[in-house]
Amino acid sequence: MISLTLVSSILSFAAGMPRAAVAAPANVGDVAAAAMAYHDSGSYDRDFRSVIQEASEWVRLRAGHVSKPAIVLDIDETSLSNWPEIAANHFAYFREGPCDALPEGPCGVDTWEKTAQAKAFAGTLSLYAQARQHGVAVFFVTGRYENEREATALNLETAGYRDWAGLVLREDGSHTASAADYKTPARARIEQDGYRIIANIGDQPSDLAGGHAERGFLLPNPFYRVP
Repeated sequence: MISLTLVSSILSFAAGMPRAAVAAPANVGDVAAAAMAYHDSGSYDRDFRSVIQEASEWVRLRAGHVSKPAIVLDIDETSLSNWPEIAANHFAYFREGPCDALPEGPCGVDTWEKTAQAKAFAGTLSLYAQARQHGVAVFFVTGRYENEREATALNLETAGYRDWAGLVLREDGSHTASAADYKTPARARIEQDGYRIIANIGDQPSDLAGGHAERGFLLPNPFYRVP
Protein backbone atom coordinates (compact mmCIF):
# COMPACT_ATOMS: atom_id res chain seq x y z
CA MET A 1 0.00 0.00 0.00
CA ILE A 2 1.13 3.53 -0.68
CA SER A 3 1.42 5.46 2.56
CA LEU A 4 -0.68 8.53 3.17
CA THR A 5 2.55 10.44 3.72
CA LEU A 6 3.80 9.52 0.24
CA VAL A 7 0.49 10.45 -1.36
CA SER A 8 0.52 13.78 0.46
CA SER A 9 4.07 14.44 -0.71
CA ILE A 10 3.17 13.70 -4.33
CA LEU A 11 0.14 15.98 -4.24
CA SER A 12 2.14 18.77 -2.63
CA PHE A 13 4.84 18.45 -5.29
CA ALA A 14 2.26 18.52 -8.13
CA ALA A 15 0.56 21.56 -6.65
CA GLY A 16 3.86 23.40 -6.54
CA MET A 17 4.73 22.73 -10.18
CA PRO A 18 4.25 25.66 -12.56
CA ARG A 19 1.26 25.44 -14.88
CA ALA A 20 1.70 25.79 -18.64
CA ALA A 21 0.84 29.27 -19.82
CA VAL A 22 -2.22 29.49 -22.04
CA ALA A 23 -2.65 32.57 -24.16
CA ALA A 24 -6.04 34.26 -24.15
CA PRO A 25 -8.04 33.14 -27.20
CA ALA A 26 -9.63 35.50 -29.67
CA ASN A 27 -12.90 37.02 -28.52
CA VAL A 28 -15.74 34.77 -29.64
CA GLY A 29 -17.95 37.68 -30.61
CA ASP A 30 -15.20 39.18 -32.75
CA VAL A 31 -14.57 35.84 -34.46
CA ALA A 32 -18.28 35.41 -35.27
CA ALA A 33 -18.41 38.94 -36.72
CA ALA A 34 -15.33 38.22 -38.84
CA ALA A 35 -16.88 34.97 -40.13
CA MET A 36 -20.07 36.79 -41.07
CA ALA A 37 -18.09 39.50 -42.87
CA TYR A 38 -16.04 36.87 -44.70
CA HIS A 39 -19.26 35.30 -46.02
CA ASP A 40 -21.12 38.51 -46.83
CA SER A 41 -18.19 40.28 -48.51
CA GLY A 42 -17.99 37.71 -51.29
CA SER A 43 -14.57 36.47 -50.16
CA TYR A 44 -16.02 33.11 -49.14
CA ASP A 45 -17.59 32.57 -52.57
CA ARG A 46 -14.36 33.64 -54.27
CA ASP A 47 -12.21 31.23 -52.26
CA PHE A 48 -14.76 28.44 -52.69
CA ARG A 49 -14.83 28.87 -56.46
CA SER A 50 -11.02 28.87 -56.60
CA VAL A 51 -10.80 25.43 -55.00
CA ILE A 52 -13.63 24.07 -57.16
CA GLN A 53 -11.92 25.37 -60.30
CA GLU A 54 -8.70 23.60 -59.34
CA ALA A 55 -10.60 20.39 -58.70
CA SER A 56 -12.48 20.71 -61.99
CA GLU A 57 -9.26 21.08 -63.95
CA TRP A 58 -7.81 18.02 -62.24
CA VAL A 59 -10.90 15.90 -62.94
CA ARG A 60 -10.92 16.95 -66.59
CA LEU A 61 -7.24 16.03 -66.97
CA ARG A 62 -7.43 12.67 -65.17
CA ALA A 63 -10.83 11.34 -66.24
CA GLY A 64 -9.65 9.74 -69.47
CA HIS A 65 -6.49 8.22 -68.02
CA VAL A 66 -7.85 5.76 -65.47
CA SER A 67 -10.29 2.88 -65.50
CA LYS A 68 -13.63 3.53 -63.75
CA PRO A 69 -12.80 7.06 -62.56
CA ALA A 70 -14.78 8.42 -59.63
CA ILE A 71 -14.95 11.44 -57.40
CA VAL A 72 -16.22 11.68 -53.83
CA LEU A 73 -18.16 14.71 -52.64
CA ASP A 74 -19.09 15.66 -49.11
CA ILE A 75 -22.59 17.18 -48.90
CA ASP A 76 -22.89 19.92 -46.27
CA GLU A 77 -20.95 23.10 -47.17
CA THR A 78 -19.52 21.21 -50.15
CA SER A 79 -22.46 20.27 -52.38
CA LEU A 80 -25.32 21.90 -50.48
CA SER A 81 -25.26 25.18 -48.56
CA ASN A 82 -26.82 25.34 -45.10
CA TRP A 83 -26.21 29.07 -44.77
CA PRO A 84 -29.84 29.94 -43.83
CA GLU A 85 -29.58 27.62 -40.82
CA ILE A 86 -26.01 28.68 -39.94
CA ALA A 87 -26.83 32.38 -40.06
CA ALA A 88 -30.08 31.95 -38.11
CA ASN A 89 -28.18 30.14 -35.33
CA HIS A 90 -25.30 32.66 -35.31
CA PHE A 91 -22.84 29.78 -35.74
CA ALA A 92 -24.26 27.83 -32.78
CA TYR A 93 -25.33 24.22 -33.28
CA PHE A 94 -28.76 22.92 -32.31
CA ARG A 95 -29.24 19.31 -33.38
CA GLU A 96 -32.88 19.09 -32.28
CA GLY A 97 -35.79 21.49 -32.26
CA PRO A 98 -37.96 23.27 -34.81
CA CYS A 99 -36.83 25.47 -37.67
CA ASP A 100 -39.94 27.48 -38.41
CA ALA A 101 -38.92 31.12 -38.01
CA LEU A 102 -36.24 31.66 -40.67
CA PRO A 103 -34.40 33.94 -41.14
CA GLU A 104 -34.60 34.03 -37.34
CA GLY A 105 -33.42 31.19 -35.16
CA PRO A 106 -33.06 28.93 -33.43
CA CYS A 107 -33.15 26.37 -36.22
CA GLY A 108 -32.72 22.68 -35.42
CA VAL A 109 -30.23 21.08 -37.80
CA ASP A 110 -32.16 17.80 -38.14
CA THR A 111 -35.35 19.67 -38.95
CA TRP A 112 -33.60 21.96 -41.44
CA GLU A 113 -31.95 19.08 -43.30
CA LYS A 114 -35.21 17.13 -43.50
CA THR A 115 -36.97 20.08 -45.16
CA ALA A 116 -34.69 19.45 -48.19
CA GLN A 117 -34.43 23.19 -48.87
CA ALA A 118 -30.65 23.59 -49.08
CA LYS A 119 -29.39 25.10 -52.34
CA ALA A 120 -26.54 23.74 -54.42
CA PHE A 121 -23.24 25.54 -54.64
CA ALA A 122 -23.12 26.62 -58.29
CA GLY A 123 -19.46 25.72 -58.66
CA THR A 124 -19.90 22.23 -57.21
CA LEU A 125 -22.93 21.62 -59.40
CA SER A 126 -20.88 22.63 -62.45
CA LEU A 127 -18.07 20.28 -61.38
CA TYR A 128 -20.62 17.51 -60.95
CA ALA A 129 -21.98 18.04 -64.47
CA GLN A 130 -18.48 18.11 -65.93
CA ALA A 131 -17.55 14.89 -64.15
CA ARG A 132 -20.61 13.09 -65.49
CA GLN A 133 -19.92 14.36 -69.03
CA HIS A 134 -16.46 12.81 -68.82
CA GLY A 135 -17.80 9.47 -67.61
CA VAL A 136 -16.77 9.97 -63.99
CA ALA A 137 -18.91 8.29 -61.33
CA VAL A 138 -19.88 10.56 -58.44
CA PHE A 139 -20.31 9.32 -54.88
CA PHE A 140 -21.63 11.38 -51.99
CA VAL A 141 -20.13 10.43 -48.62
CA THR A 142 -21.77 12.39 -45.82
CA GLY A 143 -21.87 12.49 -42.04
CA ARG A 144 -25.66 12.60 -42.17
CA TYR A 145 -27.47 9.55 -40.80
CA GLU A 146 -29.51 6.90 -42.60
CA ASN A 147 -32.77 8.30 -41.21
CA GLU A 148 -32.18 11.30 -43.48
CA ARG A 149 -31.63 9.30 -46.66
CA GLU A 150 -34.96 10.11 -48.28
CA ALA A 151 -34.79 13.84 -47.51
CA THR A 152 -31.13 14.05 -48.51
CA ALA A 153 -31.68 12.30 -51.84
CA LEU A 154 -34.65 14.55 -52.54
CA ASN A 155 -32.65 17.66 -51.68
CA LEU A 156 -29.75 16.62 -53.94
CA GLU A 157 -32.07 15.91 -56.84
CA THR A 158 -34.07 19.10 -56.36
CA ALA A 159 -30.82 21.09 -56.23
CA GLY A 160 -29.72 19.59 -59.56
CA TYR A 161 -27.56 16.59 -58.60
CA ARG A 162 -28.89 13.59 -60.46
CA ASP A 163 -27.61 10.22 -61.64
CA TRP A 164 -25.02 9.75 -58.89
CA ALA A 165 -23.33 6.40 -58.36
CA GLY A 166 -23.84 6.22 -54.61
CA LEU A 167 -25.01 8.03 -51.49
CA VAL A 168 -23.23 6.85 -48.35
CA LEU A 169 -24.67 7.86 -44.95
CA ARG A 170 -23.78 6.93 -41.41
CA GLU A 171 -25.60 4.10 -39.66
CA ASP A 172 -28.19 5.50 -37.25
CA GLY A 173 -26.76 5.82 -33.73
CA SER A 174 -23.15 5.27 -34.80
CA HIS A 175 -20.36 7.48 -33.46
CA THR A 176 -16.67 7.81 -34.24
CA ALA A 177 -13.97 10.03 -32.73
CA SER A 178 -13.44 11.60 -36.14
CA ALA A 179 -15.43 11.77 -39.35
CA ALA A 180 -12.32 10.32 -40.99
CA ASP A 181 -12.89 7.06 -39.09
CA TYR A 182 -16.15 6.64 -41.01
CA LYS A 183 -15.36 8.30 -44.33
CA THR A 184 -11.99 6.62 -44.97
CA PRO A 185 -13.46 3.07 -44.95
CA ALA A 186 -16.31 4.33 -47.14
CA ARG A 187 -13.82 5.42 -49.80
CA ALA A 188 -11.94 2.14 -49.42
CA ARG A 189 -15.16 0.25 -50.20
CA ILE A 190 -15.66 2.33 -53.34
CA GLU A 191 -12.16 1.35 -54.44
CA GLN A 192 -12.92 -2.30 -53.68
CA ASP A 193 -15.76 -2.03 -56.20
CA GLY A 194 -13.16 -1.26 -58.85
CA TYR A 195 -13.32 2.54 -58.96
CA ARG A 196 -10.31 4.84 -58.99
CA ILE A 197 -11.09 7.91 -56.88
CA ILE A 198 -9.32 10.72 -58.68
CA ALA A 199 -10.61 13.50 -56.42
CA ASN A 200 -12.06 13.75 -52.91
CA ILE A 201 -13.67 17.11 -52.15
CA GLY A 202 -14.86 18.40 -48.78
CA ASP A 203 -14.89 21.36 -46.42
CA GLN A 204 -13.32 19.67 -43.37
CA PRO A 205 -9.80 18.24 -42.97
CA SER A 206 -11.52 15.09 -41.64
CA ASP A 207 -13.29 14.74 -45.00
CA LEU A 208 -9.91 14.29 -46.68
CA ALA A 209 -7.88 12.45 -44.04
CA GLY A 210 -7.06 8.79 -44.50
CA GLY A 211 -6.18 8.64 -48.19
CA HIS A 212 -8.00 6.45 -50.72
CA ALA A 213 -8.03 9.24 -53.32
CA GLU A 214 -5.44 10.55 -55.76
CA ARG A 215 -5.99 14.13 -54.60
CA GLY A 216 -7.98 15.90 -51.93
CA PHE A 217 -9.42 19.40 -52.28
CA LEU A 218 -10.26 21.33 -49.11
CA LEU A 219 -12.95 23.98 -49.43
CA PRO A 220 -13.05 26.95 -47.04
CA ASN A 221 -15.31 26.69 -44.00
CA PRO A 222 -14.57 28.92 -40.99
CA PHE A 223 -18.15 28.48 -39.74
CA TYR A 224 -17.86 25.16 -37.90
CA ARG A 225 -15.44 22.28 -37.36
CA VAL A 226 -16.13 18.55 -37.63
CA PRO A 227 -13.30 16.57 -35.96
